[in-house]
Amino acid sequence: MASDPYSPANLRRIAQRLLPLIDLTSLNDGDDAAAIESLCARARTPAGNVAAVCIHAPHIPVAKRALAGSDVPIATVTNFPAGAADIRAAEAETAAAVALGADEVDVVFPYTALIVGDRTVGLDLVRAAKAVCGPNVLLKVILETGQLKTPALIRAASDIAIAGGADFIKTSTGKTQPGASLQAAQVMLDAIAVARGQRRWVGFKASGGVRTVSEAQAYLALADRVLGDGFASAATFRVGASALLDDVLICLGLDA
Repeated sequence: MASDPYSPANLRRIAQRLLPLIDLTSLNDGDDAAAIESLCARARTPAGNVAAVCIHAPHIPVAKRALAGSDVPIATVTNFPAGAADIRAAEAETAAAVALGADEVDVVFPYTALIVGDRTVGLDLVRAAKAVCGPNVLLKVILETGQLKTPALIRAASDIAIAGGADFIKTSTGKTQPGASLQAAQVMLDAIAVARGQRRWVGFKASGGVRTVSEAQAYLALADRVLGDGFASAATFRVGASALLDDVLICLGLDA
C-alpha cells in the first residue's frame, strides 16, 4: 500500500528537505530594525539554517550585523514589485544593493513589456543586472507568472531570463495575485531542463503563497520529476516564504 504523503513521518522528511531551501522573507513597507533582527534570529533554527533571508536593501546593514558569524546569505529585491522597463534604473538599484553587501539579488522581470510584445527590454535588463552582480552575487529573476498567465508567455520570460544570465528564475513577487502555481512551475522547470541540456545551470524558486509543508512538497515533487531527485539543493531550488518556516518547525516537532 502506498505511503500517506500527509503522514507525520512523511511531512517530517519533507520538512527536513525544505528547511535549508527556504528564503525567509520579509518585504513589508513597515519593516524596521527590530523586525529584521527578529527575522534573522528565526533564520538560525535548532534543526539548521535557512537558505537565505530576503529583505529590502536599506535593511542589509542591520541583517549583516544580526547574521554575523553565520553562513546565512542576504538576499534583496530590485525593480520591485512593478517590474518597470527602465533598464538603467534597475541596473543602478541592483548595483546599489550589491554595494550594500547583498549576496543575492531578486530582480523583477519587466513582465508588462513582454505582455505587450517587447522581448528585447527583458533580455537587456537581465543582462545589465547580471553584469553588476558579477560572478559572486546570485541573480534571481522574478517573472511574475500570475500576470504573464499563459504558458507561452511564461516560457518566453523563462527563456529570456536564462539567456540574459539569470542564476535562478522565480515565480512571483508575492505582491500580486495569483502568485506561484504548479502550472507555471512546470513551464519554468521545462525551460531549466532545456538549459541544462545545453550545459547552462539555472535554479528555480517558488514564491508567492507557498505557506505549508504540504504546498511546498508539491513543488519539490515536481522538480524531482522534471529534473531528477538530485536537483533540489540550496544552489538550485528555493522557496521564498515568510510563513513556511513555522510549518516546517512544527512538522519537525519544534516550536515555531
